[in-house]
Amino acid sequence: MHEMALCESLLQAMEEAGRSNGFHRVRRVRLEIGRFAGVEVEALRFGFDVVMRGSLAEGAELVVLEMPGQAWCFDCCETVPLGHRLDPCPRCGGERLRPNGGTEMTIKDLEVE
Repeated sequence: MHEMALCESLLQAMEEAGRSNGFHRVRRVRLEIGRFAGVEVEALRFGFDVVMRGSLAEGAELVVLEMPGQAWCFDCCETVPLGHRLDPCPRCGGERLRPNGGTEMTIKDLEVE
């Protein structure tokens, strides 16, 4: 389950931010997760609760903001929204698409003390 490793990296980033910005407690974490990031949100929530125990983020609320997918269509030469990786272009129906958005996972912001 790579979601545990993601949570461990998230904790590291929050600890570094706490040291450099002088906060000692995280109350809420808002994450932007792209539709194509390959993250199972429920597994991430479980891992978050486990990994954050005993840390500056113990008991913090995890808010997940799902970001849409998008792709470049080689047929109509447009960037288009995409619901699933294998969907055809919603603009022209073409099937030659290259995903170029929705693969990221980013800390949007933290509520801290």
